[in-house]
This record gives sequence, structure tokens and C-alpha cells, in this order.
Amino acid sequence: MTTTLQVQELIDAGIHFGHPASRWNPKMAPYIYGRRNFIHIIDLKETIKGIVRAKKFLTRLVAEGKDVVFVGTKRQARAAIEQEAKRCSMPYVNYRWLGGTLTNFRTIRSRMARLAELDEIEASGAGSQYSKKVLSRLQREHRKMKRNLDGLKTLERLPGALIIVDPTREKNAIREAKKLDIPVVALADTEADPDDLSVVIPGNDDAMRAIEIVMKHLADAVAEGKANRAARAVIEGEGQALVRAPSRPRARAPGGPRQGESERPAIEMPLPKPHPAMQEQAGTEPETPPAAPSNPA
Repeated sequence: MTTTLQVQELIDAGIHFGHPASRWNPKMAPYIYGRRNFIHIIDLKETIKGIVRAKKFLTRLVAEGKDVVFVGTKRQARAAIEQEAKRCSMPYVNYRWLGGTLTNFRTIRSRMARLAELDEIEASGAGSQYSKKVLSRLQREHRKMKRNLDGLKTLERLPGALIIVDPTREKNAIREAKKLDIPVVALADTEADPDDLSVVIPGNDDAMRAIEIVMKHLADAVAEGKANRAARAVIEGEGQALVRAPSRPRARAPGGPRQGESERPAIEMPLPKPHPAMQEQAGTEPETPPAAPSNPA
């Protein structure tokens, strides 16, 4: 169910507070309402427009069968990123963006296979067969990989888009997405660069409550897109079943001819003509000589 966007809720969350005016990016000027006490105030109209635009974009993208990755590694965003990504069954990164997560995706997938192997060792209790030193090394490796890659286990191909909190902090993820032409939807504060973002949601990316509200709306849009994807798959499956439906064979009695088989006229096949050599041989064959007359008495 889609959550209604409430302006008062955004104001109470402090989403309109930007960075100090001395740290702003002039490219964010269209999204700034004014300045108060040396702090920029973000225009809430632009924030609402950004959220609505992002929701429409994500719903259409996910309905086409593509996945999105939630990215937010700062402390204020980790809990919201993990919660909302799990709610809409999408991959996420909330601790550290590993270099090459997108541009070197094959290697990342191989490390995910290693993580699955370590998970199986821990779940099955097979670690008792190793020495204490080896077991300690495996546990340390498992903790590190689970912290960095646990949210990406369901990512089997490159995503269709990234949802980012604080693009200034996640510049490596944006750089990789730009190299692969992957669109980026970002909650950006006044010090961010909007040129590398496909959809800009101007807002305070340091307030936990503001991050939770924005991520909740975006996750609702992703969930709606997944529902549309499932409905479209059902419709396409029914259409293919109608087109490719095989014709049913006619019923017939056990051991008897098929229905309508006795009504078909018998086809007369002409006899084959003999070979010409056979015809000549038949024409030159000598006739039987007459019987010799008996001797007169």
C-alpha cells in the first residue's frame, strides 16, 4: 500500500535544513529556498517533486523486471537502508561500498560464492574438524565478508538503478554507476553535485528521521513495481499459453479406427509401368513351336 506524502511530516523530520552556507555547491541553487542563520533552507516544493519523480521512475523500472540497490553507509542511514531494502526484497549496501562492486561484478559474485560456503560451514557445524587457528581465521573472514556482502547475496546481475543517501559520501558508487550508465536516485544535501544524479531529492541527508521517511516512500514504490511485474508476468504467461496451445487429438474407440477414418475414400494407386527393357524382352520372346507331325503308318 502506497504511503501518502505528508508535508508536515517532512517539516517535523527537519528535511528542509541544509548545510552551512559556506559549504554549499552552487549547482544546488535551484533547490534552495533561502538562508537563515548562515544555514541554507531547502525548498520543500522541490523535495516533494523529487520524491514523486523518483517514485514514478522506480515503479516503472522495477515493473520492467530490473532490480535496484539501496546504498547508504553512514551511521544515520544504515538501519533505514537495511530495513526498507529487506521489506521490498532488494539488495543493499549499508556498511562499506567495495571498489568494483559494479565494474568488477564477476569477482564480487565469486566472493559471494565464498560467503555462501562459509555460511554452510557455520550452519552445518563442520568447523569442529579444523584446528583452532584455522577456525579463528575462517570466523574472522566470515564476519568481514558478511558485513560487506550480506546485503548483495540476492544480486545476480547488474542493477537497473541505485538509491543513494548522501552522494558526496558515496562518490565511488556514483562513479561506477556513471561508467556503466546506471541511473542514480539520491537524497542530496546542499553540498552535493546534482550533475551525476538522474533523479535528485533535495533534503537533509544527516537526519535519521528524514532518511527513514524518504526511504520508506521509495521502498513503497519499489514494492508497487514488483507487484506490477508479477501481474505482467501472469498476463504474458496466459497469452503465450493461448498462442502455443496444442490441438487435441480426436477421440477414438479402443482398438478401432479414428473418428472419420472410415468415411475417407480409398485412394487408388496406379500400377507401375514395366521397364522398357522388360517390354522389349517380352516382345522378342519366341512363340512356342507347333507340335511335329507323327510319321505316317
